Amino acid sequence: MINFLLKTILFLFTLLAGCISCTEEVMQPLEKDEVCNLTFPSYFPEMTFNISDNPVTKNGVELGRNLFYEGRLSRNNTISCGFCHIQENAFTHHGHTLSHGVDDRIGIRNAPPIQNMAFLKKYMWDGVIHNLNEQPIIPITDVNEMDSSMPEAISKIKNDPKYKKLFKAAYGDENITGERVLKALSQFMASMISADSKYDRFRQGKEKLTSEESQGMALFNQKCASCHSGELFTDESFRNTGMYYNDQFKDAGRYRVTLDQSDWMKFRVPSLRNVEYTAPYMHDGRFYTLEAVLNFYTDNVEDNPNLDPQLKQNNHIGIVMNNQEKQSIIAFLKTLSDKNFISDPKFAE
Repeated sequence: MINFLLKTILFLFTLLAGCISCTEEVMQPLEKDEVCNLTFPSYFPEMTFNISDNPVTKNGVELGRNLFYEGRLSRNNTISCGFCHIQENAFTHHGHTLSHGVDDRIGIRNAPPIQNMAFLKKYMWDGVIHNLNEQPIIPITDVNEMDSSMPEAISKIKNDPKYKKLFKAAYGDENITGERVLKALSQFMASMISADSKYDRFRQGKEKLTSEESQGMALFNQKCASCHSGELFTDESFRNTGMYYNDQFKDAGRYRVTLDQSDWMKFRVPSLRNVEYTAPYMHDGRFYTLEAVLNFYTDNVEDNPNLDPQLKQNNHIGIVMNNQEKQSIIAFLKTLSDKNFISDPKFAE
C-alpha cells in the first residue's frame, strides 16, 4: 500500500513537473522573433489595424500580454488592464455596473469587451480614440481607472529583468519607452480575435442552427441589424437610443468629444459577439440581462430630439416585439458566444 502511494505521488510529481516545464517553455520569448499571423474568416471585414506601422510579432504579443496583466502600470500597483477586462467574461468587468479603479474609485462607464479590435475604426463608448496604438493611454492615465502616467509606469518596470528580456526579444534591445509599451499592448489586443462561435460554424457550413435560432436570426435581421450589422454585429455608428441622462455621472456620450448638441447621448453601437458573457449592458451597465435590454427597446425608450430614427418609425417609439420573438432573438444572440475565445490560454494571465 505504501509503495503504491509512493509511486502515485512520484507519478503526480513527474506529471506536474512536466506541465510546469511545458508551460514555462511556451512562456519563453522566441530567440528569433516571428510574425504573428492574425487569422480570421473570409467574411470578416478588412482589418483596420496598421501592421506596417506596428508589425504583430509573437514576442511583441507576449510582451503585450504581460503588460496587459501588469498591476504596476497603475498608480498603486493594484489595477491592470486585465482587472477590468476579465477573459471569462469576454474581457469585460463582470458584475460591475461601472468599472472600479485605484482606491476602489468608480468610473462613469461600463468596461466594453476587448475582442476583434483589429477590425474597428473607433474605440471607447464615445469614439474618442481612432488608433488602437493609442487606446491604452486612456485607462492608464484616467484618475478613476489606473491613475498613473507613462513615465511613472516605466520607472517601475525598467529595471525588472523579466521586462528587459521581453523588450529585447520584441524590439531588439532593452530600451523601455512609452511608445513600445503602447504598441505591445495593442499587438496583444489585435491578436484577440473571436471567430469560433456556433454562428461562425454555421456561416462556414459546419453546423446547423436550431429552428428557434434560425427564427431568431430572421427576427434579428429584421429588427436589430440596422445598427448591429455586419459580421462584427456593429456598424460602429453613434446613436441615441432613448436612454435617460444620468445627472450623477453627467455622461452625454459622443457630445463629450464633439460638443455638438446633435451628438447628445449618442454612444457607439457595441458589437454583439459574445454578448451572452458581457453583462451588464449599455454604457452604464444599467441592464443585467438580455431580456431587460429587449424590454427596454419595446417599452421604455424615451422620445427626445436626438432619438435615432430607427427607433421612431410609423409614429411608434421603440421596437415592436412580443415575448416569444424576444426569446428567439436571445437564442440567436447566444450563437455568437465563442467559448474557445474566453478560455484560450494564450490570452490568459
